[in-house]
Amino acid sequence: VTFFPAVLTRPAGSSATFFCNISMENDSGLEYSLNWYKEINNSQAQKIAEISRNNLQTKTEKYLLTNYTPSFKIEILKLHPNDSGSYYCGLIAFFEPDKVMESSRSHLVVTAAPEKMNATDEPEIDESNSPDHIKAVLLGILLLAGVVVLLIFTYLTVTYKRGDVQKPPSENTPVEEKPPMVPVSTVDYGVLEFQWEQHTQVPPESRLADQTEYATIIFPEEKPVTPERGKKHQD
Repeated sequence: VTFFPAVLTRPAGSSATFFCNISMENDSGLEYSLNWYKEINNSQAQKIAEISRNNLQTKTEKYLLTNYTPSFKIEILKLHPNDSGSYYCGLIAFFEPDKVMESSRSHLVVTAAPEKMNATDEPEIDESNSPDHIKAVLLGILLLAGVVVLLIFTYLTVTYKRGDVQKPPSENTPVEEKPPMVPVSTVDYGVLEFQWEQHTQVPPESRLADQTEYATIIFPEEKPVTPERGKKHQD
């Protein structure tokens, strides 16, 4: 019969687990019981729990025993400083009074439970490095980026609707033919001087006063040379 671990240290309020393994040459049909003991004052042994071969599990307010034949587990629940001490298991085989075997001792040390830190004892946390602060910064950056993207999309949409975004000539509608050139008449004014015939001698007294005549001359317009007219001109 073996009992382990040899030494176990646990804080108060938690649980401690020990295992007891048994080994018999021929245990088929053999009835036996396994007891757990705790030594008090290093001399007197006190029985604390028991489980038989046919029981798979036994639970009390303080102990939980589980049968994993040939291994048995005992859990000491809700540890208290008074639970510190030496523990061992004993195998009792029925119908064979001489078959009583005890395991070696294991020692349990129950330490004080860790004290909860008061609000005044809590270490100061740098808010600039706290997870919540980092999350807030990342969220603000994402929101700002979303606003910028939304503004750019809105500007492009409005510009496209107004026709400010011009497409390349290849994507525009077919080029319309230019309308024929419309001739424009121009009017120019000039002064014509008429000379008197030299062979006619008129006395100064009877000569008429100088007169200025005005005439309007309209020059024919020059028609633009089109491919058809150019061809006719060559012909």
